[in-house]
Amino acid sequence: MNDEGTPPTDPAEASRLAVRVLAQVRRAVVGKDQALTLVLAAILAKGHVLLEDFPGLGKTLAARSFAQALGLEFTRAQFTPDLLPADLTGSFLYDQRRGSFEFRRGPIFTGLLLADEINRTPPKTQSALLEAMQERQVTVEGETFALPDPFHVLATANPIEYEGTYPLPEAQLDAQQEPIELGYPSSEEEYDVLARRLARGREEIHLAPVTDAAGLRALQEATERVQVDESVSRYCVALAAATREHGDVLTGASPRGSLGLVLCARGFALLRGRDYVIPEDVKAVARAVLAHRITVRPELWMTEASGLRVVDDVLRRVPTPSTLEGVVRP
Repeated sequence: MNDEGTPPTDPAEASRLAVRVLAQVRRAVVGKDQALTLVLAAILAKGHVLLEDFPGLGKTLAARSFAQALGLEFTRAQFTPDLLPADLTGSFLYDQRRGSFEFRRGPIFTGLLLADEINRTPPKTQSALLEAMQERQVTVEGETFALPDPFHVLATANPIEYEGTYPLPEAQLDAQQEPIELGYPSSEEEYDVLARRLARGREEIHLAPVTDAAGLRALQEATERVQVDESVSRYCVALAAATREHGDVLTGASPRGSLGLVLCARGFALLRGRDYVIPEDVKAVARAVLAHRITVRPELWMTEASGLRVVDDVLRRVPTPSTLEGVVRP
């Protein structure tokens, strides 16, 4: 929101607001600047995020902090093997006083949903979440209910504990705009976490909202106005196509991958204070957008081959387009 309390209307003003949101989240989450930037870039692109990392690295804190800074309603759903679709979407309950069934909304009716340990729930519940992520709606007993706007999912997954988990289907992974790793903090960053907790005198961290749902919608509309030159769009297509032709790959990134590159690069550009995308924006988001969309050939599973290595390789091989003077403005 600007000083008059109205949502931003141009990319320059939207960029300043988005940077303020990021700065507010950094007050709670220490030393994860690149990861937090990618998360917000995905949200600006109207996408969803998978935070895949070890326990205790701040995934839940990051999700809650973004909800508070963006002024969104926040709910957390702990995914377990016995979680039913109705536990997430809601269900019809019989009201004896009225003599009729009424729909009671589940935790998915929110602005930002933390889907904690998403790979612990069975495919039936995952499919209900997939509908919500792709269609922004849920279907219960044949009746469709629209979700709030904006609606975003920040899902978490533990990459080391596989007992009692269900592999995420390709469609579920493809619906995630970006899987992001937070990583371990440095010694100084870890000390900063301890010092802040001791100085705060309480466990909870409360962040003042920088904007609200209307402001986020305006930010997303401003992101839609970020310019993408044809050369940059063709660069995104070339990168996605190169993953399909790579020798280590069984299946490469789909056209949704090249689209995800363009959309997230626009969000990243806005956070960098520009109303146009340059190739470096695409490179900055490429690993997060493309790696999870790549399946390595089965005979290479015991080697160092991975989606990330494939993306790094195609970034080196595919020629970077030169910046066009008529598009990039100082």
